[in-house]
Amino acid sequence: MLIRVADWERIRAGKITLQYRRWKRPTVRAGGTLRTSQGVLAIDAVDVVSRVTRAEANAAGYPTVKALMSSLDGREGALHRISLHFAGEDPRAELRSSSDVDGLELGGMAVAMLRLIAANPGVRAQDLASSVGREKASFKAAVRRLKAKGLTESLRVGYRLSPRGEAYLRSLGD
Repeated sequence: MLIRVADWERIRAGKITLQYRRWKRPTVRAGGTLRTSQGVLAIDAVDVVSRVTRAEANAAGYPTVKALMSSLDGREGALHRISLHFAGEDPRAELRSSSDVDGLELGGMAVAMLRLIAANPGVRAQDLASSVGREKASFKAAVRRLKAKGLTESLRVGYRLSPRGEAYLRSLGD
């Protein structure tokens, strides 16, 4: 679930508590969390709704119901109201800046991916995946696992190693 960059500060401050999406099936669920580079969102409720009040549009960061609905134009699926709140900073941020790699062990495939990213910062996922004969989706899933360990960072385009990822490769003699 993508959140407008302009909304993040108001979500953090508790001024935006709702989001609306048109989905064939929800991509988040009540009780779950959504980890993003801006922080962690707690998903309090996900409901299918048939209408939106002005107060709800305002709680979603829109001045009017019309403005909210026009942001959803061209999208298919049922209208979902997502109730959420800011749950804290992204725990991966602190991990990425750490150089502590004691006890961290990765398999050969993960180390190969770290080396690939180190040699090709800012290269599109599709290009990196193709260069090693992998499907883009499985490649990106593997990068997300490295990111969860604080070893990589996503850029606007592509990836780079975090300080922790660099420290890990140095610990291997790279």
